[in-house]
Amino acid sequence: MAESNLTGPKITTPDPTPVWPRCGASTVIVRGKDVLLMQRSKGAFTGLWSLPGGHIEPGEKARDAALREVREETLVDAEILGLIDVHDIVARKPDGSVLSHYLLAVYHGRWLSGEPAAASDSRASRFFPLAEIDSLPMTEGAQDFIRRAVALQQAGNPAGGA
Repeated sequence: MAESNLTGPKITTPDPTPVWPRCGASTVIVRGKDVLLMQRSKGAFTGLWSLPGGHIEPGEKARDAALREVREETLVDAEILGLIDVHDIVARKPDGSVLSHYLLAVYHGRWLSGEPAAASDSRASRFFPLAEIDSLPMTEGAQDFIRRAVALQQAGNPAGGA
């Protein structure tokens, strides 16, 4: 926080320089041979299919944020089985300096109830057959995380781990 030079009570204003990295969480949710995806409705990835996910709120645990984001973006209730990995998304300016840096905890889990619907940051939400994921326009790395989640669940190793 930057302090102002105003006279009177001390007033603080947010520092205009972004602090990177910012933390987020996302989740691969599997239902049988289908995976839950949401189509982004805003930001740099508008129109791309993605894993439900978003920012971790101050004081919120990553696992809780992952479940919250699934509910907020798809209206589906799910159970987290384990952590797949931690994923960096770094965008750079033409001069090589950091434009943005997000650090995502990527979980996997299973569907419990509810049918997906567009909500919050999603233009659309639905289950896709696993066989179709390579034909979809998706955010970078999503297909790999889906494959890893399915492999963990099929191997009976739900805890996963990075």
